Amino acid sequence: MIKNPKISIITVSYNSQCTIKHTIDSFSTQTYKNKEYILIDGASKDWTLDILDFKKDEIDNFVSEPDGGIYDAMNKGIKAANGDIVGILNSDDFYYNQDVLSKVAKVFEDTDCDCLYGDLVFVNKVDARKIVRYWKSGKFKKNHLTKGWMLPHPTFFVKKEIYQKYGLYNTNLKSAADYEMILRLLHKEKITVEYIPEILIKMRVGGESNASIWNRLKGNNEDNIAWDLNELKKPPFIRFIKPFRKVSQFFRKPKM
Repeated sequence: MIKNPKISIITVSYNSQCTIKHTIDSFSTQTYKNKEYILIDGASKDWTLDILDFKKDEIDNFVSEPDGGIYDAMNKGIKAANGDIVGILNSDDFYYNQDVLSKVAKVFEDTDCDCLYGDLVFVNKVDARKIVRYWKSGKFKKNHLTKGWMLPHPTFFVKKEIYQKYGLYNTNLKSAADYEMILRLLHKEKITVEYIPEILIKMRVGGESNASIWNRLKGNNEDNIAWDLNELKKPPFIRFIKPFRKVSQFFRKPKM
């Protein structure tokens, strides 16, 4: 059991000038002290690099170079991580409050789980105070993934040794490598998982997988592929059931 685990947070950025400072500040103001921040930039062409230079004292490990996409960049970050626990904070996301990492560390200390996740809210791209969707994950059960369930990837924290044992993100998938990772770890390998029934992340709407109808259809097709890659029996109509489960997120409201 790990006491006072070191938490490595990875942010992947590309032309993120409008949001990157907020993301970094969200990490820097976390009350948990045993942490490191890794920023993998894909050779941004806007003002992102200037902002990162201004914030360089808050970044422990920084790389800016062309990459093979977001999951390739995440893999670079995981390889560079020195922490016991690894989390992903996207360049347009931020923590719900200053105590998120403290809560994450405590659950790992108390349970010695392999991974954990929580809830997430989608917020307006311009006004982050406006909640658009509320993703209440619920406690994981072994048959959840066969019914289209998915946890919010930005709330997913994993022991680094798990990535070392079971592998990194599949870069052949362009929009569903996070789903394939969850399927591989939770459903196939059955690693131990805990759920924090609280909002951990605020995510601005407009992510890559939801940027267009074409991207969403491609993502749904890759969801099918994820089952095949893991040699798992694919539930009927999974590519339709999974997105249908998201509908309730637009009507459910969090208790503030």
